[in-house]
Amino acid sequence: MPKEAKKERKYGADEIVVLEGLEPVRKRPGMYIGSTGPEGLHHLLVEIFDNSRDEAMNGFCDEIEVALLPGEAVRVVDNGSGIPVEIHKKTKVSTLETVLTILHAGGKFGEGGYNISGGLHGVGASVVNALSTWLKAEVHRDGAKYVQEFKIGKKQYNAKKVASSKLHGTIITFQPDPTIFSETVYDWHKIVNHLRSQAYLVKGLRVRLIDARAYQGKIDLDKCFYLQDLNLDLPSMSFFFEGGLLSLIKFHNQKEKVINKEVFYIEKELNSVAVEIALQYVDDIDAKEISYTNNTITPEGGTHLTGFRTALTRILNDYAKKNNYLKESEGNFTGDDVREGLVAVISVKLHDPQFEGQTKAKLGSVEARGAVETVFGEAFNAYLEERPDEAKLIVNKVLLALKSRKAAKAAKDSVLRKGALEGMTLPGKLADCQTRDSDEAEIFIVEGDSAGGSSKQGRDRRTQAVLPLKGKILNVEKARLDKMLAFKEIKSLIIAMGVGIGDQLDLSKLRYNKIIIATDADVDGAHIRTLLLTFFFRYYRELIDQNHIFIAQPPLYKIKKGKEIIYTYSDDEKAKVLKSLGVEPEAVPVTDEETDNLEEENSEEVIAGEEVLNKARSNKIQIQRYKGLGEMNPEELWETTMNPTTRLLKRVDVHDAEEADKTFDTLMGSEVEPRKLFIQSHATMANLDI
Repeated sequence: MPKEAKKERKYGADEIVVLEGLEPVRKRPGMYIGSTGPEGLHHLLVEIFDNSRDEAMNGFCDEIEVALLPGEAVRVVDNGSGIPVEIHKKTKVSTLETVLTILHAGGKFGEGGYNISGGLHGVGASVVNALSTWLKAEVHRDGAKYVQEFKIGKKQYNAKKVASSKLHGTIITFQPDPTIFSETVYDWHKIVNHLRSQAYLVKGLRVRLIDARAYQGKIDLDKCFYLQDLNLDLPSMSFFFEGGLLSLIKFHNQKEKVINKEVFYIEKELNSVAVEIALQYVDDIDAKEISYTNNTITPEGGTHLTGFRTALTRILNDYAKKNNYLKESEGNFTGDDVREGLVAVISVKLHDPQFEGQTKAKLGSVEARGAVETVFGEAFNAYLEERPDEAKLIVNKVLLALKSRKAAKAAKDSVLRKGALEGMTLPGKLADCQTRDSDEAEIFIVEGDSAGGSSKQGRDRRTQAVLPLKGKILNVEKARLDKMLAFKEIKSLIIAMGVGIGDQLDLSKLRYNKIIIATDADVDGAHIRTLLLTFFFRYYRELIDQNHIFIAQPPLYKIKKGKEIIYTYSDDEKAKVLKSLGVEPEAVPVTDEETDNLEEENSEEVIAGEEVLNKARSNKIQIQRYKGLGEMNPEELWETTMNPTTRLLKRVDVHDAEEADKTFDTLMGSEVEPRKLFIQSHATMANLDI
């Protein structure tokens, strides 16, 4: 019998929904700003600031003020040209309204606008308008002040002249919509980092950040251009750097032991590509290369970074051979050799940059590579020739890297060969899972044999593997690969993951989709977790970026009242639970193990009968404090920490790679003074388990 035909679907023109204006932005905000979490929230501020920054890049503006206002509103002011207010020929409304209500409208498209713009990376002021409860635009130009206001992207009135003005510039004030964003609280430090970097990248631009969120009085913004003019004594920071990238390199290396004391710097335009590069070597084994296109960071590099690396390797090889630093038997410097200890910033500016992929994280413009390679190559060669003492220090640093690379390769090959001779057998302490489907497999990295025993008994053997680590692993921040691979616990972890390391890294061979760090909730556990995160950040950054690294969240307390059991994960949560049970937190003693200690006055009643005993037990509240995973029995560990349906996991993300690199270097590096200063400045934030 032939199969019955499927029911025909009626699919006509009426079913096609056309979203007009800014509706699609509110319907799918993630498509325009990435997320509706903290990153998306900060993206709004960056969009408006970067519009002002583009004015500065093109020579129309030299001062920008960003103010955080009460109610989580944001105000961005620049002394640029001011957005035009005349009627736009195509849209038939003011140009100001066009820019704020039509996607992809602005002075960055086509001819006659900005020569250089970073705004093509972003989504435009119109998206900020769409995702704000309200937005107010003020324009000072042509001897007048113009104003227009919007609510949820919809204009409240046409742009209108409200006063005469001798000033010029644009003021955008907006309040992010709390119905769109999960939170609307701006992170001061995140904003500071972005504004500081932009001030370095635009020489002569003054950038000011003011925090007025806690101000209790009335702020009459209509009576000022810059908020600073009101003299309200508010927390603020100001940035102004005439040295450009030269100043930025000095900032990055202020706590480092530098190799070449005189920073290399070049700024030159070639074939309509403006190239600006600064570099300095430091006593380190890691490289830090930060690249920008039109002042927008390109985290995945691109053609400009490729041109820089090619020229750097070629010039140092030529110089070392020409001056007999590099023997024929030693071969050539590799790219890894010349970048060890390098701190460099590469910035290019061009009219119409082309990018690879939707994220705009990697520059694809061919002309950028040629311009950077030529400009940097000629200038760096001259730098080495004119400064032989500095050149000698740099070449000796690279020679040390070459010798260390060869020693590390020999040691790594030895370790890997040893693994191969053992049949690449998995570590004996690893309790592997049964599934061979890596997408559903996960591995718990636990601290010690006690936690390992409970985890192995409590896990789901089909999908969950457990690898106990003995003691604290090696701090890999300043350790070379050969030393690291000789450390037994690290070697076990590498073999268990199955992806190799270094130039033999192959993420397609990853055996577990989730790698879960499960350490005790004490100081030692926090230290072990930090050591593991350092290991993953330095050698397996891709695993973090691809969302494979997690941190388990075991409970701190078990609260038991009769047969009811509640697990809490912090002191605050414990206090809330106890109050909900009608008990003051300090009235209940906390024990390190589960007890059944009834009040003494109940002893005679308990003897009197089982009914009274049960009543006493049902009213008794017990609190057990877990100091380690090993103190939990397998059932508790499964229920609270390992069961995918009930557990809490924190996914490890790197939102700011530059800041993360700096933090790891400070906390885990060999320099004591920066770590001491960090601890002193953050001591009040510590939550000590004493």
